[in-house]
Amino acid sequence: MKRVLVGLLAAAMTGAAALTMSGTTDTDAAAPPPPATAEITRGDLTDTVSLSGRIVFEGERIVRGHKAGTVTAVAAPGRTLRQGQVLYRVDREPVVLMYGRLPLYRPLHQGVKDGPDVRQLETALKALGHGEDVTVDDRFSWATTRAVRAWQKRAGLPRTGVVDAGQVVFQPSELRIAKADVVVGDTVSPGSRVLTVTGTQRLVHLDLDVADQALARKAARVKVELPGGRTAAGKVVTVGAVARSREGTATIDVGVRLAGVKGGLPDQTPVTVQLESVSRRDVLSVPVEALLATAGGGYGVDVGGRVVPVRTGVYGGGRVEISGPGLAAGMKVGVPAE
Repeated sequence: MKRVLVGLLAAAMTGAAALTMSGTTDTDAAAPPPPATAEITRGDLTDTVSLSGRIVFEGERIVRGHKAGTVTAVAAPGRTLRQGQVLYRVDREPVVLMYGRLPLYRPLHQGVKDGPDVRQLETALKALGHGEDVTVDDRFSWATTRAVRAWQKRAGLPRTGVVDAGQVVFQPSELRIAKADVVVGDTVSPGSRVLTVTGTQRLVHLDLDVADQALARKAARVKVELPGGRTAAGKVVTVGAVARSREGTATIDVGVRLAGVKGGLPDQTPVTVQLESVSRRDVLSVPVEALLATAGGGYGVDVGGRVVPVRTGVYGGGRVEISGPGLAAGMKVGVPAE
């Protein structure tokens, strides 16, 4: 029995020695992997802010009546009207759209004082195919009178040769009916609100907090996230100069024009706009997770097992601008292993 015990003990000691010599202990098998690294890079770094916006049509304005009567027809909301088309009718007589930037502030007829409003009317008449012999200038001539009468006949208006604001509304270009403020059967009078109209170009509208006004720079390029995951380029085209109070917050109106968007987006479609808050050119940066908190309350990065203090700058795209002694592009810094 004694010989058996001695033999077992010898065998156990031999096995332990063999394990030690072969280097296959459990402690060695669980050794941690080397730390992960990332590269310090040099380049441009931009921080962005996401803001909620909505699709609108630019240039909302009001069309008001200029004569008393009963509304007998009105253009439908959503419709686009061009020069020569009827906006609405009062007592069955049409009020027609013509292109021009000056409002029709006086009746125009032969003998009226020369002015740019006459030139504007003559330009519109010729565009509508009337008055081949009309000279477009500031003078209301006999040829202009004939052209007016020809237009009035075609439009279904009395052939008076006199044009006033009860017959024509001048607008800069084609327009879209956003809202009819009257219905057939309503009584209107001079100054009555008849239509709300807009331009035909779509904009993204932002209500921007006044505190963030520096984010909206006219002509700045932005990215717009559309429904369905699509994105589109945009450009800031309008920045309001007057703040408005919305639910206790002062905001300014910002308009962004979209580029390259095919197909109409419904009015009031929600979108997200990415505005640049800060942009830095030609700076060193590392992934944000490479930053290490230091005892003094600052940050450092691990370079070859040594923590180098750094100053941080702009954050953007998951990276952070850094500067510090001895740092250069291409150096490796430690990052937590995933």
